[in-house]
Amino acid sequence: MILWDDDRHEDETLALYLAVDLGGTKTEYVLADETNELARVRGGTIKRMRTDANTAGQNFDTAIREIEAKSGRSVRDITRSCVGAAGVTVPLVTDWIKKIFAERVGGSLVLVGDVEIALDGAFFGGPGVLVMAGTGSNVAGRSLAGKLTTAGGWGPALADQGSGARIGQQALRDAALAYDEERETQLLPAILQAWNLRDFDDLVAYANQIPSPDLTRLAPVVVACADAGDAVAQRVLRREAEELAHLAHIVIDRLRSENSRAGWLPDLAFTGSILEHVPAIRNGIVEVLRQEFPDLKVIPDMVDPLLGALWHARHG
Repeated sequence: MILWDDDRHEDETLALYLAVDLGGTKTEYVLADETNELARVRGGTIKRMRTDANTAGQNFDTAIREIEAKSGRSVRDITRSCVGAAGVTVPLVTDWIKKIFAERVGGSLVLVGDVEIALDGAFFGGPGVLVMAGTGSNVAGRSLAGKLTTAGGWGPALADQGSGARIGQQALRDAALAYDEERETQLLPAILQAWNLRDFDDLVAYANQIPSPDLTRLAPVVVACADAGDAVAQRVLRREAEELAHLAHIVIDRLRSENSRAGWLPDLAFTGSILEHVPAIRNGIVEVLRQEFPDLKVIPDMVDPLLGALWHARHG
C-alpha cells in the first residue's frame, strides 16, 4: 500500500471519501461519507497501460463531473481517496494517478493493488480467501497475521482458470473432440451460430486466425448449453470449477500452515462476472472444497471490490 499526501488542508469535519476501482476497460467510483454512499459512477478506463494520457484524463474528468453532479459535493473537499489498480509498482500507472489526483482531487491518496481491495471488499482487513473470475481469474488470501498470498492470475497463456476466455477456449477444444468422436453435442451448432459460421471447416479457420477471436463471447453459449443439459458443455464448466477449487485449496493450505490456531479455516468469498452469473462454477468450487473442508463457510453475496477501496479510503 502506497500513501501520498499533497499537504493540502483536510477539513476532517467533511469526512468525504472517494473509492476507485481502476480496471483495464472501465473504472468505477464511489463517493461516500463515514456511513453512506453519496454517488456511484462508472466510466472509461484511466489506466495508462491501456489508454493514452489524453483519453485517460478525459475519462477521469467526465467521471468527476458526474460524481459532483450526483452528490452535490466538490471533489476538492475529499478527505482521502483510495485507488485500487493492477500494476501499482509500474511508474506509468502510479505516476499518472498521483499527478491527476493532486491536480483535481482534494486530500490524500492511498494506492492499493486490485487484489487487495477485492479481498477487503469481503473481509475488511481480516483473514479469508477470495476467488475472482471474470475476463481473467485469480485466487487471493490473507492470513490471521495479515500476510497476503495468491495462486493463479498469470494471464491467459499460463493460467486464468475459470475465466470467460478459458471457458470459451475449452468449449472449442471439447466441441472439436466431440466432432472427432462423432458424439452429439448442442455446443458445436451453438458456437457456429454465435460466430455466424456455416460449418466445422469454417470454425477451424475462424478459431485459429491471428489475432484470435474473442473467446469470452462463447462463455454465455456454454452456460446456455449446459443449462439445457448438454454433457459436453456441463463438463467444460465442471472442469473449470475443479481447477479454480484447486487454486483455492492451495491458498487455504498456505494460510492454515501459517496459523497456530488448531482447526482454523478461512472463510471463502467470490467476485467477478463469471462467478456472479455462472452458478455451476461457483457451486462446483464449493462442492469440491467441502469434500476436504466440510465446515467451510462461504459468504453468500458477491464481493464488491469498491467497498474494499472505500474501506481503505476511510481507514487510511
